[in-house]
Amino acid sequence: MLILGIETSCDETAIALVRDGHEVRVNKIFSQIPIHAQYGGVVPELASRNHLLKINILLKNTLEEINVTLEEVDGIAVTSGPGLVGSLLIGVSTAKALSYVFRKPLIGVNHLEGHLYANYLEHQEIAFPFLGAVFSGGHTSLIRVDDHHSYQIIGQTRDDAVGEAFDKVAKLLGLGYPGGPAVEKLAQEGDETRYQLPRPRFKTGCPLDFSFSGLKTAVMNVTRKEPDYNPADLAASFQKTAVDVLLERIRGALRQEKLSVVVLGGGVIANRYLRERLQRQVAEAGGRLYFPSRHYCTDNAAMIASLGYFRLRGGFKSDLSLNAFANMPIGESF
Repeated sequence: MLILGIETSCDETAIALVRDGHEVRVNKIFSQIPIHAQYGGVVPELASRNHLLKINILLKNTLEEINVTLEEVDGIAVTSGPGLVGSLLIGVSTAKALSYVFRKPLIGVNHLEGHLYANYLEHQEIAFPFLGAVFSGGHTSLIRVDDHHSYQIIGQTRDDAVGEAFDKVAKLLGLGYPGGPAVEKLAQEGDETRYQLPRPRFKTGCPLDFSFSGLKTAVMNVTRKEPDYNPADLAASFQKTAVDVLLERIRGALRQEKLSVVVLGGGVIANRYLRERLQRQVAEAGGRLYFPSRHYCTDNAAMIASLGYFRLRGGFKSDLSLNAFANMPIGESF
């Protein structure tokens, strides 16, 4: 079963062809980073405009690369949320038009689920149940996954996502956009014990929830109150503290849910420091850890096509009323 995947949830225009949920035939991405870097972050209007300019060209190039026509595609999967509505609408409108003209099944999918399904592109052996962890620029979530499309959120951020915190700290340190890779690179030169930064503790609500606004504010206070602060030490201390929080919550979630398998997804998972520490933690606990290759961590259409395959195989199809949604809890798609 050959699935065409379309992803336009933020600032990456992406199209892919994936067979049977794991065999990536083509995976193309047009990155808008150079466009948005001068503004220090994504400008929604520019993002949607550039999706519109590039998506048809990318589609044509994708099909031509392996000499496939849309008549040979078995289904069209598209991100319908969550994300920037203007950006999402470009992908959803394109998918609906193709579905209507070529009479192919339309599968609207959830972007967060897509990040978890990036793992199935390389790890077909993943068995249920497992703890899913999505760490990205817009989301920080822990999810119990009992089967395909059977999810229970057991922890999520109450304010900033961890990727957003990395971007804001990078801006405070004058490192530019995107912030995650820049902070990680600078942190390699620093002393991670130099600055003692706060970790969230909750008296009410879910103990597995996250909060990164206080950590971000603490970094800002150092930059303002200590004129001679060391940027590399501060970056390293921030990164260590953020990862400490992520690992602590994962450890608590595995204990609470009596699980031993962790499946990671999202752009922050590309951080090598996080990967190495989590690998050690899970191995010491006798568990198993799965994460995608770095090029499948950030937004891409191969993960959307993979998820689309499993949804179509399970009998799910969208109709032409499919819309774009800025907010869409995991487990919801239309």
